[in-house]
This record gives sequence, structure tokens and C-alpha cells, in this order.
Amino acid sequence: MKLSFRWYGEDDLVSLSEIRQIPGVKTIVSACYDVPPGQLWKRESVAEIRRKAEKNGLSFEVVEGLPVHEAIKLGDRSRDTYIRYYIENLRLLAGLGIKAVCYNFMPVFGWLRTDLNYQLPDGSHTLAFELERLHGLNPEKEELRLPGWSHSSRQDERKELILRYQELGEQGLRENLKYFLKAVVPKAEEFGIKMAIHPDDPPIPVFGLPRVVSTEEDLDRITAMAESPANGITLCTGSLGSIASNDVVRIAGKFGAKGRIPFVHARNVFRVNEGKFLETGHQTQEGSLNMADILYVLKKEGFNGYIRPDHGRMIWGESGRPGYGLFDRALGAAYLNGLWEALGKEMYG
Repeated sequence: MKLSFRWYGEDDLVSLSEIRQIPGVKTIVSACYDVPPGQLWKRESVAEIRRKAEKNGLSFEVVEGLPVHEAIKLGDRSRDTYIRYYIENLRLLAGLGIKAVCYNFMPVFGWLRTDLNYQLPDGSHTLAFELERLHGLNPEKEELRLPGWSHSSRQDERKELILRYQELGEQGLRENLKYFLKAVVPKAEEFGIKMAIHPDDPPIPVFGLPRVVSTEEDLDRITAMAESPANGITLCTGSLGSIASNDVVRIAGKFGAKGRIPFVHARNVFRVNEGKFLETGHQTQEGSLNMADILYVLKKEGFNGYIRPDHGRMIWGESGRPGYGLFDRALGAAYLNGLWEALGKEMYG
């Protein structure tokens, strides 16, 4: 297990000098966040992230945020051009030491919450989602703003995008994902990069938009679309675990045994009901997921990929990017480290 920590660049209130002080963290997860989807990244920009990481005793080996252009997801005539750019970006990243790329195939938005500042009983604040709060909202209206909603396209394009995805449906989106993987995975394997698709977040239908990365069955289909160790998944325990029908322990064991989990987002969630969940502290006792069992099956299957403590609560008066404060994620990293070491002693003596 390679313990990592997400860093959003110089605008991140959490500094690299602070990250390096978290026990066990050896690498950062980052990206060129200022580059629009579908554009070529600059070698000097990626190299600069790597240089800053190494200056602080860290490596830069995982990219989270190499977006897939909407034209690829929709299957537009221009998709081959954007796929070609995507492959060129992978070639660039491989040349600068990147080993894994986390990406998603979600229409219009990359993630969605209805509350970024939900207060838990202990006084901390967290991210929350409640499907009922979306009832009656019209996503085509320009004034609608929801946490996680992508504004990469112009407001006047939103209605057209939503309608097109609704017409495309799950089968159409699935076929376009297959087309993308058939083109990209062989190149990723050649470059030595493992692709790790992120589950839908949340993994339930929202605004009639298709969802194709939400269940174990979806992951079975995706990993079969390109039979290669370079075609993997990001095991996001919180995303998958936000619906009770997903057995995250089983999923971790199944795809871990196949060597298809290069990257793990470890966080816990408390499922209030099928349409509402709260993000909690990482510990098993805090939420609905058994984090010890998840790590147990990963270790049992020989997991040697990257893992990072995912969204944390905002605790001890900390403010900043919701879910990405220092304190609770650092506690999460220490917890994951402790579990991993203890599991090793239990298994191997």
C-alpha cells in the first residue's frame, strides 16, 4: 500500500510541507487543474508539480483529474480528436513518472452534494447528500447551483447537454465508454500507466442522467471492455458505499484479486436511508462501512497500489475547501496506516 494525499496546488490551503509531516504519506495526488477538459497539458506544468513535491520529500505518481471531454462521452464526431489529445497527455504523464490516472465518466457533473456544511452531532461539519432536496428543481435553469455541478460548459449549453444525455441513455453512454477504453487502454498499458475509473458520485440516477459506473455489475462490464491490467477502477468506498446494495468488501476482494484496483479512495459514510447519506470520520464505528474488512480483503489479495484518505470532516475550527481540510484527513491517514500494519501482523505474524 502506498499512502498518498491529494494536493490542489498553490491555491490549496494545505501545504506540501504539512503533508510531508503526516506519517506514512510518501506521494501526492494532483493535476493541472487550470487546464480545460480536452486540452493538452504542458510538460513544464506537470514537471513543476513534481519538482515541488520532491522538494518536500514527496513523489508525484498519481493524477486525479485528467477530464474526459463531453464529446467523448456523447460520442460526437470530434471524439477521436479529443481521444488523441487524451493519449498524448498520458504519454506526457508517463514520461514524468505518473503511474496511475483517476478519471470519471459522469455526465455534466463530476460529483454532487446537497450540503457542504452539514453539522454532525459532534459539532464537526461534513458533506451530505439528500435526494429529496432535488425534487422539484430544474437543472436546466441558469440560476441553479449545486455543490459539485460542473460549470466547464457555458450556462446556455446546459439544457442541450442534459437533453442529449437523457436521449443517449445508459446503453449509449456505456458504448461510448467502451469506445474510449478500446482506444486508450492499449496506449496506457504501453506507457506503463494504470487507468482507474471513479464510480458515479452519488451512484443513483439524478435529473434523468444516465449512470454506468454505479454497481458491481457496472464494474464487471467496464473491466471486461478492455482486458488489460491498465483498465482498472478507483475503489471509492464512500461513493460505492452510499447505497446499501453495493457490498464494498466483496467488490474490494473481487477486483483486488483480479489486480484491477490501482487506486483507493478510503472514506466512510453513514447511510440515513437509500436517498440520504452523510460523510463521516474514517473509522468503522463512525459510519455504515467496515473499513477494517475492506482493508483486510485488499491486503489479502496483495494490494500494492495507491490509497488516499478521501474527504474528511472539517474539525477543530478548520475552514477551507469542503472535505479537503488537513486535520481530519491526516487522522484518516494515520488510521489507515494503523489498520494496514495491524492486519499485516495478524495475517503474517
